[in-house]
Amino acid sequence: MPGTTATSAAREILTRLHDVMAARTNAQAKLNQVVNIIGEALSSEVCSIYLLRDGLLELYATRGLKQEAVHVTRLALGEGLVGHIAAEVKTLNLDEATSHPDFAYKPETGEDLFHSFAGVPIVRRERAVGVLAVQHAEPRRYDEVEIEALQTVAMVLAELIAGAGLIDEASPGTGGAREAGPVRLGGLKLVEGMGRGHVVFHQPRVHIEYTVAEDIEVERQRVYAAFRQMREQIERMTSQAEFGTAGEHQDVLETYKMFAYDEGWTRRINEAIDSGLTAEAAIERVQQRTRMRMREISDPLLADRMHDLEDLSNRLLRTVSGQLGTAAQMGLRQDSILVARNLGPAELLEYDRRRLKGVILEEGSLTAHVTIVARAMGVPVLGRVRDIRQMVQEGDLVLLDTAQGAVFIRPTATMEEAFDAKLTLGQKRRAEFAAMRDLPPVTLDGRRITLMVNAGLRDDVSALDVTGADGIGLFRTEFQFLVSATLPQRERQQRLYRDVLEAAGDRPVIFRTVDIGGDKTLPYMNHDAHQEENPAMGWRAIRLALDRDALMKAQARALLEAAAGRTLHVMFPMVSEPWEFDQAQALFETQRRWIADRNRPLPTAVQYGTMLEVPALAEMLDVLLPKLDFLSIGTNDLTQFLFAADRSHPKLAERFDWLSPAILRFVARVAETARAAGVPTAVCGEMGGRSLESMALIGLGIERLSITPAAIGPVKAMVRTLDAARLRADMARWLAEGAPDMRARLTAWADEQGVAIS
Repeated sequence: MPGTTATSAAREILTRLHDVMAARTNAQAKLNQVVNIIGEALSSEVCSIYLLRDGLLELYATRGLKQEAVHVTRLALGEGLVGHIAAEVKTLNLDEATSHPDFAYKPETGEDLFHSFAGVPIVRRERAVGVLAVQHAEPRRYDEVEIEALQTVAMVLAELIAGAGLIDEASPGTGGAREAGPVRLGGLKLVEGMGRGHVVFHQPRVHIEYTVAEDIEVERQRVYAAFRQMREQIERMTSQAEFGTAGEHQDVLETYKMFAYDEGWTRRINEAIDSGLTAEAAIERVQQRTRMRMREISDPLLADRMHDLEDLSNRLLRTVSGQLGTAAQMGLRQDSILVARNLGPAELLEYDRRRLKGVILEEGSLTAHVTIVARAMGVPVLGRVRDIRQMVQEGDLVLLDTAQGAVFIRPTATMEEAFDAKLTLGQKRRAEFAAMRDLPPVTLDGRRITLMVNAGLRDDVSALDVTGADGIGLFRTEFQFLVSATLPQRERQQRLYRDVLEAAGDRPVIFRTVDIGGDKTLPYMNHDAHQEENPAMGWRAIRLALDRDALMKAQARALLEAAAGRTLHVMFPMVSEPWEFDQAQALFETQRRWIADRNRPLPTAVQYGTMLEVPALAEMLDVLLPKLDFLSIGTNDLTQFLFAADRSHPKLAERFDWLSPAILRFVARVAETARAAGVPTAVCGEMGGRSLESMALIGLGIERLSITPAAIGPVKAMVRTLDAARLRADMARWLAEGAPDMRARLTAWADEQGVAIS
C-alpha cells in the first residue's frame, strides 16, 4: 500500500465493511465477504479469519487458502502462529513464516505456497477470541500502515462475530469459572492490612454498540467534549484529595493529571476516528494497543505508567458513552471489598473510605501509583490475584488478609471465626505495642538496641512519633524519582529532604542515594534494563549513579543544602569495592566545596556510610572500614546474592531461610570485624523486621536495626524479654557446630527463655 496512510487504509476497508455488516445475510456469508475486502485492500494473496470455538481456533473464512480447510483446520491456543497470537494477544509480522519457532504446517490449507505472514488478535473483553491473518507468496514484512489497518478491522470484527454468536463468551464477573463453595486465593501483598466486606466490581463493562462512524466530525466533537469533562473531573478529585499531610502521593496525582492532558494520546484517538471508527471504538482501539504494549513491557515501573493510561482510557470511554456508573458513583451501601483488573489512583479516591475495607486486583505492583495512594489512605490492597473477577460475584462475602497474601471467598463460619479472632488479636496486640511506645528497647541484661524505621515517603516520617522509633535508618530517596513523570529538579528534591529532616527533629535520618536501575528503571532515562539477563546484578544503584554523575551531583547538592545546620547521614547502595565508595564520597565533597565557595549554609557534619549487599565487599572490609562512619547490612539483596537465588522468583522465594547458618555466619563475621574497627553496624531489610530473625541478629552482636514501622512494636516486645548475653553464647556454639536447623533451635530457645516472639 505505497503512498497511503494507516487511517485511509482502514477507512477504505471499514467503509466497505459497513455495507457488509448492514446486509441481511448470515454470518458466514459476511465473513466470506470480509476476507475478500481485506485481501483486496491490502493486495494480499491470503486473508483468513480464525475464531475461538470450544477452546480451539477454527478456520472460519479464507481468501487464498483451500476452501475445504474451512471449519476443518483447528489449532489449540499456543499452537502454530495463529495459536501463538491468540495465546499471547500480540501481533506477528514475519517475512518468512517458517522461521518462527511456533510455526506449524497444516497441509490441508495449502499454505506452503506462501512465505510472508502477518496476524493480529481479534480481542473482545480483554481476551483474544480469534485471529485475523494475511499472507503473501513472496517474502516481505507488512508495513506498519497495513498492520494498523488490520488491528482496526480486527476490533470491528470482534463486535460482528460476537453479535452473531460465533465465539466462546466468558464475561468477567458472570461466574464462568466460579466455584460454589469457599475458595482461598493467593496474591501479592501491596498494602498491609485485613478487611472484611462484600464484593463490589469497580467497573461494569462499557458495551460498544456501534463501531463504524457515520460522521467522523461528529465523533471527533464527542471525544473533545468527553476530554473536557474528564479533565474537569480529575482536577476536582485531585484538588479535594485529603491525606492529612503532603506526600509523594501528591506527585503521583500530578503525574496522573499530566497523562490526562497528554497530546500524544489525544492524537492517537483522533487518528483512530479518522480511520472511520466511532468515538467509543476509537478509544477502545487505542486502549487495545496500550494493553498489547503492556504485555511486552518487562519494566514494572513503565508498566505502572501504562496502567495510568489504561485507567484514563476507561474513564474517557465511560464519559463519552454516558455510562458513568462506576461503583464509586453509585455509592457503597455496606462494608465493601473492591475488585478490579487494575485501578488508577484517581479512581480509588472516589470511594467512601468509611466503607471501603480493601482492594483486590488481578494485576498491580508494589510501585504502582494506586499502591502509593492506597497506602496513604490506609486501605489494604492485595495484587496479582489471578482470575479473581471470574471467581466471585457481586455481593459475595470475602475476607482479605494481605499479610497472609490471601483472600477467602464465600468463607465458612469456621473461617469467619478464625479471621475475626485474628483481627481482634491484631487490634489487641497493636494496642499493647502502642502502650510500649515510650519504653526503651533494652534487653534484660541491659543492652540498649537502636530501633529505627525504613521510609521512602514524606508521610512515613510520622511513624517516628507513632512507634517511638529512634530515627530513620534507611530513607529510600529513589521513590521520588519513581513516581515522577520527569526527573525531579534539584529544588524539588531539596524540599522533600528538608521536610523529612524537619519532621524527624533531632532524630537521625540516613538518606540512601538513589537505587535505580535493575528492576527500578525510570521511563525518562535511557536504560535498557529489560535487556539485561539479570537486572538485580546489573547496571543499577551506585554503578549507574557514578556513570550518570549529573544525577548524583544534583542529589548531593539537594541533600547538603537541605541539611544546613544539621548532621547529614548519607549511605551509598550496592557498593562492591572500596573505590566505588571513594568516588561517591569525593563527588559529595566536591559539591560541599562548591556550596561553601558561594557562602551558602552547610551541614554541621556529614557522615558517610555504605550498604553491604554484595558479598565481595566483605572481603575488603579492612580497606573500607577506616573510611566509614557507619555500615548497614542489606539482607534482602545479600541473601539472593549469597545463594544465587532471585528473591522475586516464586519457586525460590521461600527456599532459602534467613536463619540459614550460611547467612548467620556471614553476618556474624561482618559484625565482629566492624565492631573491632569501631564502626557502628546496622541491619536494614525484612530480616530485621521479624521478631525471631531480629532476635538472632542481636545474638550475632547486631544492636542497630532499621525495619518497617509495623515491626517496631513486635521487635521491641522481643528485645525487652531477651537475655542477649546468654543468646550470644549459645548462638556462637551452635554456629561453630554447624547446626543444620537454626530456626528450630532458636524457636525452642525462645520458648524456654520466655522471649516474646510474634
